[in-house]
Amino acid sequence: MEITSMKFGVFLKTKKMFIFWIVVASIVATVVAINFIPGEKKITAQISEIYGIHEPQFLRSMSHLLGPPLVPGNHVKELINGEEIFPPMLEAIRGAEKTITFETFIYWSGDIGQEFADALAERARAGIKVHVLLDWVGSVKMEERLLQQMKDAGVEILKYHPLRWYHLSRMNNRTHRKLLVVDGKTGFTGGVGIADNWLGDAQDADHWRDSHFRIEGPAVAHMQAAFMDNWIETSGAVLHGEEYFPPLEPVGEHYAQVFKSSSTESSESVRLMYLLSIAAARKSIYIANAYFVPDDLSVETLVRALERGVKVKILLPGAHIDTEPVRRASRARWGKLLEAGAEIYEYRPTLFHCKVMVVDDVWVSVGSTNFDSRSFRLNDEANLNIYDHAFAQRQIDIFEDDLKKSERITYDAWRKRPLGEKIIENLAALLRSQL
Repeated sequence: MEITSMKFGVFLKTKKMFIFWIVVASIVATVVAINFIPGEKKITAQISEIYGIHEPQFLRSMSHLLGPPLVPGNHVKELINGEEIFPPMLEAIRGAEKTITFETFIYWSGDIGQEFADALAERARAGIKVHVLLDWVGSVKMEERLLQQMKDAGVEILKYHPLRWYHLSRMNNRTHRKLLVVDGKTGFTGGVGIADNWLGDAQDADHWRDSHFRIEGPAVAHMQAAFMDNWIETSGAVLHGEEYFPPLEPVGEHYAQVFKSSSTESSESVRLMYLLSIAAARKSIYIANAYFVPDDLSVETLVRALERGVKVKILLPGAHIDTEPVRRASRARWGKLLEAGAEIYEYRPTLFHCKVMVVDDVWVSVGSTNFDSRSFRLNDEANLNIYDHAFAQRQIDIFEDDLKKSERITYDAWRKRPLGEKIIENLAALLRSQL
């Protein structure tokens, strides 16, 4: 009888453990499923091609549909690769007189990480209000000593969506925004993170090709507001007043806006911006992007542009890429575009991390957004749009210079790629909603 009781006790204990692990597995599966479920709304209808980039209605639509309107009086300067990007960012930080707000996805350690930490800490010790918002996933490689150095100096540092039980349903939502605003007057945005990979001049495979942009003028307030959006969400505190939003006088001739996009916005702002821009193209579309995995509607919209005679050039990373599944999924999506006449190029020297679109020699969009579902529907993003002929032509010239270091992929070459590659690429493309 005693043996039987012991066996029954073991059975009950085993059963309870089995039930426990079933419950744990169910919870994990539910959390994962929630993170994979897209937002409630998605643009599914083809965008009407009822006006062109050069018509006043285009600017009115962009101003009202995306949020803050395009405003005149801005000056935007492109910065090419780390040797041009980091010095003016650090100079602006070191010259801060009142406030610094800084949000980024990647902040790793290394020389440039230390240099930014030193500059931010020095300003905080000088009494400047310094606020840093880092994505929890993107900053996982950052050494704790850098965080502590800045905190000890008085820098207020927050992590976006850290691993907490109340964030589990939003673990797939990251802030990919790259924003630096100094004294509410000077802003920076683009593709770079804070890591040594971005140092130099893209001179070898260890130093990446990227672009960043410096802006002054009224649109800097838009950039500050985009930072505040995530700062309020993370901290619950509102930073306002003249220290953060000073009067901004016109300083240039560029019409510009900075708009934000996030997984909670049913309008899909950044995807809408791309679709509207492509639908309004009448002459040319240049897309330089680090991660290009277009959804069906984006492909259809680009194909329709090609069919009405628009020249489409797309510049993407080649073999040097930090996420091979993305490149595989991207290549699976090229068929209809190449067949319709799009020119697709792969950059050869190093990883190509730029995010620039130029339409009809006048409309430019730059910022943190990749041309994929993760940026369109999962990440928090921010883009700077500029409407100016001279600025657009400079970006085209830079694009064409990058093409000299790239290889064009023809439709015939794409169609004849090995069967094994086709299988791997199409399997990767099945996951494109998460890439």
